[in-house]
Amino acid sequence: MTRPITLFTGQWADLPFEEVCRLASEWGYDGLEIACWGDHFEVDKALSDDSYVGRKLELLAKHNLKVWTISNHLVGQSVCDNPVDERHKGILPARIWGDGEPEGVRGRAAEEMKDTARAAAKLGVSTVVGFTGSSIWHTVAMFPPVPTSMIEAGYQDFADRWNPILDVFDEVGVRFAHEVHPSEIAYDYHTTVRTLEAIGHRPAFGLNWDPSHMVWQEIDPAGFILDFADRIYHVDCKDAKVRVGDGRRGRLSSHLPWADLRRGWDFVSTGRGDVPWEDCFRALNAIGYDGPISIEWEDAGMDRLHGAPDALALIRAYNAITPPSSAFDAAFSAE
Repeated sequence: MTRPITLFTGQWADLPFEEVCRLASEWGYDGLEIACWGDHFEVDKALSDDSYVGRKLELLAKHNLKVWTISNHLVGQSVCDNPVDERHKGILPARIWGDGEPEGVRGRAAEEMKDTARAAAKLGVSTVVGFTGSSIWHTVAMFPPVPTSMIEAGYQDFADRWNPILDVFDEVGVRFAHEVHPSEIAYDYHTTVRTLEAIGHRPAFGLNWDPSHMVWQEIDPAGFILDFADRIYHVDCKDAKVRVGDGRRGRLSSHLPWADLRRGWDFVSTGRGDVPWEDCFRALNAIGYDGPISIEWEDAGMDRLHGAPDALALIRAYNAITPPSSAFDAAFSAE
């Protein structure tokens, strides 16, 4: 099973897009999962400038790269979030932040996600990866006591805000792949079930599988693939290292910064953490996933110019694990 390996550009948005293309091509990547921030892919320009998309495609072709997916995590985060505050101002374009009035921010973010679907279709890609935000994430500790009605209202809020967005995705033939992630409406197994139920399992909404957010929560990432086989629309390969057990480091990480070894877990370069990559790739084979394998490189304790090609070599090896051939099956059937 041949699957292209791409590099997610979100952690490289401080570099000009052409420089990221050059690096990814030299390292041997097949393409990019392009982030909708920095100068990498600007949704408003893609829709207002008739030559914008063509120039992006020409630049990719110049470096022998392709694109299967774009990602708009930062704007998607602001669709449902409560509260909306200075954290969002730091990640949003000024035209989406506006005057910072929370409901205005949410509304503009929702319209931008609709435009992201339209821009993706114009670019010729069929999947947008991103976040949804959540109006109930702040209740995760369940104290002060959280009434059931509040949780139900949170899932209804998600459905009310995202169904109109997904209507546009349907109109243009693009799917949304939600990254299951703490701070989102779906962040583990049971919240993913509830999220899919909230929108009636509509096909426009699927999942971006990223195991790094699962291992520190003690969720089996390979089992997650099998459980949600029909909803795995995209794959991001990011790793995490859990370091609890010394009596001090906890799983909530104590508000400590990335790469601080006092944290109970941290993101590390792909292949250097606790994700059981072989099991995961065997699970992807089992469900017949044939889309891109995107390396989301993130490690505050390592130089990315070393880490990104290192991660590619590891993932290329696991990606080469192929399902058994029909001859293999026949040989066992004959015994």
